[in-house]
Amino acid sequence: MSAPDPAVSSDAAELAQFGYKQALERRTGRFASFAVAFAFVSIATGIFTTYGSVLNSSGPVGIWTWPIAVIGQLAVAFALGALAARIPVTGYHYQWMSRLANPVLGWILGWISFTFLAIVVVAVDYTIASTIMPVLLNYEATATITWLVTALVLTGQALLVAFSTPWAERVNNSLVTLELVGMVALTLLLFVVAAIRGEVDVANLFSKGAVATEGFWSFGDLTSAGPWMLGFLLGAFTIVGFESAANLAEETNDPERVVPRAMWQAVLASGVLGFLFIVAVTLAAGDPVALAESGTPIADVIENTLGSAVATLLLIMVVLAIFACGLVIMITGVRLTWAMSRDERFPGWQQWGQISNRFRTPFKATVLYFVLAQLILAIFSQSETALFTLFSAATLLPAVMYASTVVLYLIKRKSLPESDKFNLGAWEIPVLVVAVVWLAFELALFRDSSFKEAWAYVIVMWVIGACYLGYLLATRGRHGLTMPGMESIDAELEHEAEKG
Repeated sequence: MSAPDPAVSSDAAELAQFGYKQALERRTGRFASFAVAFAFVSIATGIFTTYGSVLNSSGPVGIWTWPIAVIGQLAVAFALGALAARIPVTGYHYQWMSRLANPVLGWILGWISFTFLAIVVVAVDYTIASTIMPVLLNYEATATITWLVTALVLTGQALLVAFSTPWAERVNNSLVTLELVGMVALTLLLFVVAAIRGEVDVANLFSKGAVATEGFWSFGDLTSAGPWMLGFLLGAFTIVGFESAANLAEETNDPERVVPRAMWQAVLASGVLGFLFIVAVTLAAGDPVALAESGTPIADVIENTLGSAVATLLLIMVVLAIFACGLVIMITGVRLTWAMSRDERFPGWQQWGQISNRFRTPFKATVLYFVLAQLILAIFSQSETALFTLFSAATLLPAVMYASTVVLYLIKRKSLPESDKFNLGAWEIPVLVVAVVWLAFELALFRDSSFKEAWAYVIVMWVIGACYLGYLLATRGRHGLTMPGMESIDAELEHEAEKG
């Protein structure tokens, strides 16, 4: 029998300080952690899905919102990374809020995170069935066919998550590598081929397309955002989920060091590569007004510039990137369900908090998450605006999660013990200022009336969560929701002071 890995033993000992025993296998290394964060962001998925919406709402000049969104989300990633280094426990936002504020607020944010993860996997996988496969295989995407294809994609992801974490990780690592190489190659080819053929139109970068000029740059009014402001949704939808690496903290080797770096590196890589790609696409777009009418504008530009064979390869790459994105989302949602169930505060926790002895995965939590995703899909499948509603909710919820956690970090940062593996140092205040300003601005965009159905989903899920939280408080009392090991960081610091 081989000797135990000292590093793994050390990670397990640090986990014990938070009141938990090592239950999941620590297999995730540096690239795998980065791949989890990058796959969730998935620039191929986000840009392919939302570029057409930006052309219609903001015109091609709307792409200049992207660098601002990247800077804002990078600041958020640094702030959350600082928390992940101090609280390296599966459950991410739920754990952070529970231990920094109190378990009641932690439960609320955990439920919000769960409602986000439940809907975003459907939104992402629905894209494959509704906009890509019909073009790739040349068939009409009826509501029923789209429903069935999405259901099959969800099933494939669930099988990987349920039966083998190592295989799920291998698949994700391979698909992320493919996406990185493919996006770099496509970007370079677009720049070079369009330039050689004389099809580069610099004026596109500053064109408003068919969008009216009047009030274009305005912030908007109480119920609507200005045209250019809506362009921020391109970055706001795409550059999210990077903190998913933190939700695998108990499966990651040296998580205090690895996870924070994976988060900000994924945002930076996605931001730079994504912006170069959308600039290349916009330069080669030809007539942006005509392009805005297409359901697959990215694929159209690739086909017109690089030919149908490359366009087909692009579509295949996007399908694989979306599959990886959905796979990581499902892994994240299952881990959150398991983490909250382990603390006996998720509906039906007795079942979902178990680890399968045979597969070493949260098998039953995976089944629950899969069934719920299929129910959400069934509810939205016959709606003509299903894709927009799903993506709207999947953009709104992360903004709420990030704002809550960053504000909490801002309030509690001085009481946190320093991490010798990752900390912001003198940059802490500037980073937090940028993050708070960005998140306040992003949340203000969702006052637009086009998000009313997304808000309806959020409100319904919050009501369900509030009812269950009320049940927990009524049956256990507030003190019955304390976290294992310690109620908060403050309690731990007091305990350490007493020992000293």
